[in-house]
Amino acid sequence: MTITYVYGKNLYINITNRCPNACEFCLRSTGDRVGDSSSLWLEREPAKEEIVEELKKRNLSCYEQLVFCGYGEPTYRLEDIKWISEKVRNISKIPMRINTNGLSDLIFGRDTAPDFAGVVDIISISLNASTPEKYDSICHSQFGLQALPSLLNFAVHVKNYVPKVIMTVVDTMSSEELEACCKLCKSVGAEFLVRTYSENWTNEN
Repeated sequence: MTITYVYGKNLYINITNRCPNACEFCLRSTGDRVGDSSSLWLEREPAKEEIVEELKKRNLSCYEQLVFCGYGEPTYRLEDIKWISEKVRNISKIPMRINTNGLSDLIFGRDTAPDFAGVVDIISISLNASTPEKYDSICHSQFGLQALPSLLNFAVHVKNYVPKVIMTVVDTMSSEELEACCKLCKSVGAEFLVRTYSENWTNEN
């Protein structure tokens, strides 16, 4: 069972396979490995203590960032992430990032932005589309048309608690949609990043 894996210069934590979305471009639909991992489909969710023990086996100074990501939406385990982050900060100065769909407010039914204070240094939110309708057609979220407005609201609020907030899209969309997403990102004061789409995210690619 893959709990941690290396991709590029970063170390990733595969904390859950749960996700409220079924995005058409998601790597989960095209493969089961990233970087040097074996299958990222978990037999079970690793306990928070188990994750920390795995991290202690790594030389964290070798990586640029520690990223909560994997094959699911990590904020489902928000309380565990907070606990793990505290333990990591006791042993390392490695910057921490969370890759999220930005829907934790809908997942928990409350404003979750304050929970991220002091937990991670960077939040990377998958924006994916410029309108609620386009988002729903691409991401097939269980939250329907509520998803994108909640994502944007989260981005605005979480900037008050996390030093760096990034919103990302994949480069498969049209230039018009890219421009619309860029404007939307700037309207909430986040950084904009276009990610290269790939069906194979192994280190060999």
